[in-house]
Amino acid sequence: MVQATPFLLLLSLALVAPGLSARKCVLTGRWFNDLGSNMTIYTVDEEGEFTGSYTTAVSDTADKIQPSPLVGFQHSVTQNRQPTFGFTVKWTFSDSITVFTGQCFVDECGNEVLKTMWLMRSHVDNMKDDWKATRVGNNTFFRLDSPKERGCQHGVSCTGGRARCVDTCPCPTTCFSQ
Repeated sequence: MVQATPFLLLLSLALVAPGLSARKCVLTGRWFNDLGSNMTIYTVDEEGEFTGSYTTAVSDTADKIQPSPLVGFQHSVTQNRQPTFGFTVKWTFSDSITVFTGQCFVDECGNEVLKTMWLMRSHVDNMKDDWKATRVGNNTFFRLDSPKERGCQHGVSCTGGRARCVDTCPCPTTCFSQ
């Protein structure tokens, strides 16, 4: 029995240690997506409710794009390190509303990524135009921060704005020039 104790101790450490070091995905902060839109999620409260601001990079209206409010919910991070969430954006420059649903992931390099799907409902003047009032799509969001905040030690070289970056981290990171 005494000889089995060191083996069991090592086995339990091997099984438990990866869970202790796993990074949780946190929604709070500044994000950008694959189209160049920017989103800021303010504090997520104890119930999982959050608010924020969304500035889209794309629009089919002639009106000037403006930051728009968002409100949403996420499941508790303590229940799941990579929580599911949903939020609604009430566009301030058009008669449209968009709902997003998704999950917050931490990739193999420790980068937080939001994978989302959305439905956008636009105003139409009558019921016969209802068929063209709803659009569906998906976006991937990346944390908008500096390489230093990501834990990289050296600079990042980018080409073409939302291009892939090269840095000293083991995986490529995504960059964005505002």
